[in-house]
Amino acid sequence: MWHVEIAILEDENGNRFVAPFPKEVTRPAQYGINTKVNAVYMSQYQLIPYERIKDHFESQMEIPLSVGSVYNFNKSAYERLEGFEQWLIQKLIKSDLNHADETGINIDGKRHWLHCVSNSSLTYFYPHNLRGTAAMEYGGVIPLFEGTLCHDHWKPYYTYSCTHSLCNAHHLRELERAFEQDNQEWAKKMQLLLLKINTAVDQAGGELLPEQSKKFWKLYRKIIKEGEIECPAPSRPEGEKKRGRLKRSKARNLLERLKKFEEDTLRFMDNEIVPFTNNQGERDLRMTKVHQKISGCFRSSEGAKFFCRIRSYISTCGKKGLSANDALTLLFLGKDPDFMTVDVNSSAYQQDCAE
Repeated sequence: MWHVEIAILEDENGNRFVAPFPKEVTRPAQYGINTKVNAVYMSQYQLIPYERIKDHFESQMEIPLSVGSVYNFNKSAYERLEGFEQWLIQKLIKSDLNHADETGINIDGKRHWLHCVSNSSLTYFYPHNLRGTAAMEYGGVIPLFEGTLCHDHWKPYYTYSCTHSLCNAHHLRELERAFEQDNQEWAKKMQLLLLKINTAVDQAGGELLPEQSKKFWKLYRKIIKEGEIECPAPSRPEGEKKRGRLKRSKARNLLERLKKFEEDTLRFMDNEIVPFTNNQGERDLRMTKVHQKISGCFRSSEGAKFFCRIRSYISTCGKKGLSANDALTLLFLGKDPDFMTVDVNSSAYQQDCAE
């Protein structure tokens, strides 16, 4: 015997309207898209705890929403975004420039790391219990990336053969410390030179002329030579046996790094797509730090995964001009944002990658 579910409506004149019952409604009480979007928006975008979301729906909307339902909405969003995450990884691999950064997070009382690979158009977050190459391999972007990677000189990044660009905001802070705490005059000169080069690059529209670049290279190396005199490498006492590398001061380590990685430090000077700092990556990570301040920690690795994938989607949509609410509405309607369907050979896609 066939069982057909139908919906019957009757107007004030007694006219009856019959239609098949919506397939997605499978329970006596079912939440609509707006409720799901609102709950996920509050949880993953506004970072409001589950209990407070439950109270909000009950007190402000008179909707009896359980903590379990909020969890299920987040889980549904996470699962729906699996295809988006694979699309995102492939787009980042093909980009000309990416930023990479990571920050410590607490999952169920244990130290983990939240990794970020991003650029001006795309954002990819993922959690891992390690900080180094194992986590980068797990993320799937950096090992296959062949463009320029901007980072803060975390050594595992140099495991990979892409072009590297170092964050000069970090250099400026370290140079300031070397000048103020260690009285290193060369450090102040280098700090002022980097700032001067950055101003010149901005005025030139993103890339210096060869003669300008050559002039700054000479000044850079001149200051490094002055630093070698002012802050020499430590010497081993006469008669002491050779046992490993002698400990350097922080100022000396910085000097040696600026000397060894001069091309990666000054890459912004000769390549218009390379920025002076890694601020893009640090900005993209900022909200995860806000989450830590509000919630203290993730209660489970599953919750961290929900957060990372959903925030990757919301952040990427935001960079494409789509609000968090509109992005989540499309998600629960089962539709991809328009930018995901752009032909990879189109001018719009090429412009995204160039950015």
